[in-house]
Amino acid sequence: MKTFSMILIVVFAFMTFSSLFVVNEGQRSIVIQFGKVKRDDAGAPVVNEPGLHFKLPLVEKVKTLDARIQTLDGEPDRFVTVEKKDLIVDSFVKWRISDFAKFYLSTGGNKLNAETLLEQKVNNGLRTAFGSRTIKEIVSGERQELMQQAIQAAKSSSDLGIEVLDVRVKQINLPVRVSNSIFERMRTERQEVAKAHRSEGREKAEIIRADVDARITVMLAEAEREAQTLRGEGDALAAKVYADAFNKNPEFFAFVRSLEAYKNSFNSKNDILVIQPDSDFFRYMKSTSGK
Repeated sequence: MKTFSMILIVVFAFMTFSSLFVVNEGQRSIVIQFGKVKRDDAGAPVVNEPGLHFKLPLVEKVKTLDARIQTLDGEPDRFVTVEKKDLIVDSFVKWRISDFAKFYLSTGGNKLNAETLLEQKVNNGLRTAFGSRTIKEIVSGERQELMQQAIQAAKSSSDLGIEVLDVRVKQINLPVRVSNSIFERMRTERQEVAKAHRSEGREKAEIIRADVDARITVMLAEAEREAQTLRGEGDALAAKVYADAFNKNPEFFAFVRSLEAYKNSFNSKNDILVIQPDSDFFRYMKSTSGK
């Protein structure tokens, strides 16, 4: 009897423990009964909020799903514009579960399966949006309209029990081969522009250099002319001073000039002067009066 009671207690504890389950914050759960989602009397799926809940042990199974906003950030994909030009587009999607029962039935409650199906739908929407625009329209100012069109196209994800909140394009690039070709063309164009600027700079430098050289030549000529004028005026003034001094005392002036001539002529002991003794050159050596 005691053993039977222990068995009953163990079975009761097991059934009680099996009938309890906890839903954490940020999660929701649905109950699967005989392979079907449990519904209420009105036929709506029973979605359990965070907290402690009960289920029938061994009959009902609980599937917990993440109710938070999810981010789908896939690999960059290739899209074709209306000009038949390829673009490599990197985008991401913000989504969350809107119908937990439908999400479970369409994806098995597997997040990877859901994201694979969602990515296909979003890429189809982006492909349609990119395919109706040129590269200039996509890059210059219609990116917001493009993303809105992609969001509208992704609304069809409601059959997966998913609500698409936002679709954003992170980056748009050209294929590597095309990018290299464009960069090479841009580099060549910039080199041509730089070469033209250098040629214009050299031309302007030559013009400036020639103008400066001409100004220097003119300035030197004017300075030389002014120097010659000043030198002539100085020589004239000196001649006038000499003339005035000579007129005031011609005999003294002649005497001073003779002394200067003697000094310059006998500047060295090796100087030899061949001249007649009665020459006028020696007249002041004979007499201070020069006679």
